[in-house]
Amino acid sequence: MLRFAISLRIVMIIASFGAGLGAILMFWEGGMKMVGAAQSLASGDDTKMVITSIMRGTDAFLFGIVLVIFAYAIAFGFVFDLSLEAREKLPSWMRVNTVSELKDTLVAVILVYLLVDFVTDWPETGGELSWQMLAKPLSILALAAAFRLLAASHSEARTAGDR
Repeated sequence: MLRFAISLRIVMIIASFGAGLGAILMFWEGGMKMVGAAQSLASGDDTKMVITSIMRGTDAFLFGIVLVIFAYAIAFGFVFDLSLEAREKLPSWMRVNTVSELKDTLVAVILVYLLVDFVTDWPETGGELSWQMLAKPLSILALAAAFRLLAASHSEARTAGDR
């Protein structure tokens, strides 16, 4: 049984390493987009194209940050056993106590990412919104509402459990 538990830790550290590698790749992608935006600006290209490149680069950086958060949260939440003193020294975003906390963080970050993705797609359409373009923001709104309801029910359950 102990071997099985240790093998699960190995799987978790591999997942953490993969998320970290993905973060590095997203930072590279974001940097390349920013370099492309600077080159477009220097050559006098259309301002909308420069703005779109910058927004896409920012989008890649944001996703890279998300992957860093998850890599650390998985590693320090589920793989490494830290003493209470060492755990307190970690930033709050690296302290994960339950899978539920990680899940809530994941959903919140996905919502932010979807919102940024919509905003980066908008300049490419020339600012024209068709009814089909409204599907993404309406979906984001529905997901945010569902997340809010779930968070409220979790909060009520915790409060009821404390009584």
